[in-house]
Amino acid sequence: MAIRKAEFVCSSERLDQCPRDGRAEIAFIGRSNVGKSSLINMLTRVNGLAKVSGMPGKTRLINHFLVNDTWYLVDLPGYGYAQASHKLRAGFEQMIRSYILGRDSLYCLFVLVDARHEALKQDLEFIQWVGENSVPLAIVFTKCDKLTARSLATQRTLYEQQLLEFWEDSPPLFMTSSTSGLGREELEAYIESFITINQ
Repeated sequence: MAIRKAEFVCSSERLDQCPRDGRAEIAFIGRSNVGKSSLINMLTRVNGLAKVSGMPGKTRLINHFLVNDTWYLVDLPGYGYAQASHKLRAGFEQMIRSYILGRDSLYCLFVLVDARHEALKQDLEFIQWVGENSVPLAIVFTKCDKLTARSLATQRTLYEQQLLEFWEDSPPLFMTSSTSGLGREELEAYIESFITINQ
């Protein structure tokens, strides 16, 4: 499934403000500054569709983009933005949890992690929470172009080993680079499997 068209639809502060047309939704989330907006722009082939910023915590709303006039790509606020106030972080957390647990049209949640770093406790805890709530998820390594093939393979193995401490089978894991386009076709094919099955 090639992504031929993608357009911004709306930004929402609350779950009840999100689109209600029942279209399938594929959501992206990750720690602040993980490269989420860049990955969305690479995947959709629309520069500037998702706003890229050097400042962590730029995405503060639930952003819906309509893809191929068929399904929604959803850009969720990043978590772990330490410079935000406690009240603001609590608001983000509530927004994220209410969307993930309350959105019947959410078919898969892609959790983005920076391939350059070892597995972070906050990421692992979030992934575990998603799994415990039976939400379909996949893990996306970003910025893979920053590592050699050998280092990347090592990072993947270590990450999967840590996941298997809590999971019987590791969730699907994709390697991507917004710079080189690595992983675009694999992500498109995986998304298509959800969209096709649930149509």
